[in-house]
Amino acid sequence: MKSFNLGASLAALLVAMPFVTGLSTGQAQTEPATSTFVPFNEFIQNVRETSSAEVLARPTAQVKDLAALEEMRQHILSMYEGVEVLHSFVYDSQTFDCVPIAQQPSVRILGRTNIASEPPSPPPFSPSVEPSDSEPAQASQLPEDQTQDEFGNALGCEDQTIPMSRITLEQLSRFGTLQQFFEKGPNGAGRAHDPANVEPPVTAAHKYAYAQQTVDNLGPSTNINVWRPHVYTSLNEVFTLAQLWTVGTSTGPTQTAEAGWQNYPALYGTQNSVLFIYWTADGYNHTGCYNLTCPGFVQTSSTVYLGSGFTHYSVIGGAQYEYRLEYYLYQGNWWLWAGNTWAGYYPATIYGTGQLSRRSNLLQFGSESVGTTVWPQEGSGLFPRRGFRYAAYQRLLYYVDLSNTSVWDNLTPMSPSPACYAAGTPGYQTVGGVYFYFGGPGGRGC
Repeated sequence: MKSFNLGASLAALLVAMPFVTGLSTGQAQTEPATSTFVPFNEFIQNVRETSSAEVLARPTAQVKDLAALEEMRQHILSMYEGVEVLHSFVYDSQTFDCVPIAQQPSVRILGRTNIASEPPSPPPFSPSVEPSDSEPAQASQLPEDQTQDEFGNALGCEDQTIPMSRITLEQLSRFGTLQQFFEKGPNGAGRAHDPANVEPPVTAAHKYAYAQQTVDNLGPSTNINVWRPHVYTSLNEVFTLAQLWTVGTSTGPTQTAEAGWQNYPALYGTQNSVLFIYWTADGYNHTGCYNLTCPGFVQTSSTVYLGSGFTHYSVIGGAQYEYRLEYYLYQGNWWLWAGNTWAGYYPATIYGTGQLSRRSNLLQFGSESVGTTVWPQEGSGLFPRRGFRYAAYQRLLYYVDLSNTSVWDNLTPMSPSPACYAAGTPGYQTVGGVYFYFGGPGGRGC
């Protein structure tokens, strides 16, 4: 493994660099205006009545056949059966419906009678770090100076409701089958690497750069540097992301709880990187999905927008933005800290008797991408050796051990595709804690 010269320390740069906000080059791209706003009841009626021929005639439709399309239609209807939406709004290419907490699919469809109403105290703080007045800005999801969408609908959801990104026939029909829509990536791509296997259980289309640690734990934490690398779908590039993986590998198939940012145009209809989560209980074979597109994650926060982008993104040589993510196993639930609040949880029961039903034993952090003959950028698109303000990073990397104590990670970098991507050697600074740089330009020959 090549050692990269990271240059000036992260701590020195954090102290010396004046972080500014609102640079136009770091702001979210404005997507083409949504032509119409469709109220929730009208949306449901359209799902029922839109002809199969109309869906299949759309230029973006990739659905396998009529049977696959009808399975998609029934999935959408089942996800919204009996749901009473208070109001809806459009933001960052998505329509969000404000759904009562008890009516979300992971509660209603799975028949959960008890919702964990009391999350943990604020997440366990990282091991001691020195405070800094020059912290990178925390990325946010909704603009503070905007209260309505382009149609006059109030942005945000009421208390005791959750913003659920609308699942549409147009979105699902971009995939061959419903199961392909649920998959982390096409043809098995995008899976967490299981170190017990000699070869990663993925196709050649999957490329990644990451750091990992094998250790029994109750969950990892990271501050992920937020970027917006472009995905050239015309070149058959599929997605790029940066994330953390909470992994169970000791007993049975690989199980995960995942979170990060992702640019996946086929899934989200935007080139903005969006906040995402993902899970699997059986090695990505039959279980799992993104966000709230199938029963699994129980959202409790009205202010976390899964599937939506951020108001600002990091700029090469300029302003840096990051987003805090943490999973923490508490009272039988894998709680997710997102930004500055508990977003909700994956009930440990969805993992059956597998490893994540009681603890994790593998932590991973980094980036991954999917392409065919050309692969998109990862991170900022620059290699780790470029360092702070240029290469993407994750920092404040720690985990909670089985005694409920926060412990700095001891990570090993992995760079399976060094011509295109790399994970730098992890380091430690008194301001940034444990950190590492990752990413690269992608391209051909990866």
